[in-house]
Amino acid sequence: MADPEIGVTPYWELTFDADGDVDGRQRDRLLAEAGQRGVRDLVVFAHGWNNDRSGATRLYSRFFEPFPALAPRARLGYVGVLWPSMRFSDEPIPDLPRSVTEGVSDGVSGVPASARPVLDKGTRHALLEVFPGRATVVEQLARLLDQQPDETAALEEFGRLVRLLVEVRPQGPQASFAADTLAEGVPESDPEMLFGDTVAVCGEFAAALAEVESASGAQAVPVQPRLWDGGKELLRQATYFAMKRRAGTVGERGLGRAIGQLARTAPEVRVHLVGHSFGARLVSFALRGLPEGVRTVKSVTLLQGAFSHYAFAARLPHDTRASGVLHGQQKRIDGPLVCCHSRHDSALGTIYPLASRMAGDSRSIAGFGIGSVLGTKWGALGYDGVQAVKGTRSFKLADALKAQLPTSGCVNIDAAAVVKRGGAPSGAHSDICHKELARVVLAAGRVT
Repeated sequence: MADPEIGVTPYWELTFDADGDVDGRQRDRLLAEAGQRGVRDLVVFAHGWNNDRSGATRLYSRFFEPFPALAPRARLGYVGVLWPSMRFSDEPIPDLPRSVTEGVSDGVSGVPASARPVLDKGTRHALLEVFPGRATVVEQLARLLDQQPDETAALEEFGRLVRLLVEVRPQGPQASFAADTLAEGVPESDPEMLFGDTVAVCGEFAAALAEVESASGAQAVPVQPRLWDGGKELLRQATYFAMKRRAGTVGERGLGRAIGQLARTAPEVRVHLVGHSFGARLVSFALRGLPEGVRTVKSVTLLQGAFSHYAFAARLPHDTRASGVLHGQQKRIDGPLVCCHSRHDSALGTIYPLASRMAGDSRSIAGFGIGSVLGTKWGALGYDGVQAVKGTRSFKLADALKAQLPTSGCVNIDAAAVVKRGGAPSGAHSDICHKELARVVLAAGRVT
């Protein structure tokens, strides 16, 4: 019987903590039942930023909905990966009610954003859930954002508190999972936004936000940068950096191992990994966590992946001593790695490059403009696809749905024809619940 919150069957959940440890009962249930239920193709979806289980399962329900009709004779099973991530509740998700996407109601739905608290109750609750033990820091951050003092010292204090919020134990499991690239085998440093001049960083974020809002056409006149808007964006991006680091941890230490265990207990089950945003990073790092010799992963589909477009590169075009942190991992797949991207994703097209630059590089990125990030070293997979990987094939969405996709290697699909809805600051980043993208997953996995 289908889970009433999902609507497809059979459906399982795998819940992981921040260090990649899995809920043992859920894992054992999947291992015991997948083979017994006659599943041939198992679609495993990892969400990106979400407040709670409710938001994640609603997203899974919408995305999985077309699968039974698209492949009526396939013996499909479904897994929803749950991991401790968050999103700010001012970021609407297309097709999901605002009361769902906020996770926790703040009681002010419909009130103009300018009249609402800068850090609403839903976002405060999410921060407390995702960063346990940091209640005092969250309240101090909220107070500064509400008051917005006009002193430089206040912004510097805000930056210090942001760093306190997202820091991890230096020797803990998460410490080594933030990198997108390796320089002579050494992971890149943490982003400059966490250690640079807070006022300057907030100024750059404010300018980028104003550019995104002006370009959206929502305002009749150009939007002027507001420094504390940049402060809120610093907090947003720092939490997303923490989620990015956590996604790598959960993927390699958690999901990769679980897939390896499933390969032992039900070797006939073909696994298809799907990830959105940082969930795309999670399922990609799961490839690194696969035990040697496991070949049951038949496809990986990345939807608006929020990590570097050079993550799979053997060499970076601007630095031949450096490589992508996942170089060669696509070879662990007995099938293709498909990357869906969209130019309408302003979260990845403008804000991501600014937030993700390497420490020590002082070149400003504000003012690059939407679209001009193409071809630069700061681009994201979900904006312009896999870069610098030899043999990568590229398709428009309509052509991909008519063609037979490659059976191995990296494949870029421009999904801008459907991934196009959403307002500032994220644009179309979460506009992924489309039948066409479900068809991409099935085509990538050769599910008939």
